[in-house]
Amino acid sequence: MSIDLTNESGQTVDERGLISLAGYCLERLRIHPQAELSIMVADVATMTSYHERFMGEPGPTDVLSFPMDELRPPRDDDEPVEGILGDIVICPEIIGEQAAERGRDVGGETEYLLVHGLLHLLGFDHATAEEKAEMFGLKDRLLADYRSSRAEA
Repeated sequence: MSIDLTNESGQTVDERGLISLAGYCLERLRIHPQAELSIMVADVATMTSYHERFMGEPGPTDVLSFPMDELRPPRDDDEPVEGILGDIVICPEIIGEQAAERGRDVGGETEYLLVHGLLHLLGFDHATAEEKAEMFGLKDRLLADYRSSRAEA
């Protein structure tokens, strides 16, 4: 996997941990080993600009996903397709505020939202109750398995 992370937020984030998590999820989802992913850690001003410009919504948000080649996890015995997954943009300042509101730690909330953004790149959505159950169930399993694998190491 080619996973690039750029931190333009001025905040300290666990860059290696986020790259590790993204790689783990992509491997588990059987995404082609040559697939490319870009993660940008943005400040509030940049996230606000992206949210307003690309989503037509006011103010900043926690995570945005910009798919490129519309790669999907392969089914059953299908071979994975090589390509560019796209970009995930996360905003640690907004994530920090949300984590406090939700009684979660910032690292866990950041991981949660990174996987959320990654699943959006792979075509998952939560517009309907059925889609939400599938996406959030998969997100929870991936995070639990990743954390379990880290605890064993």
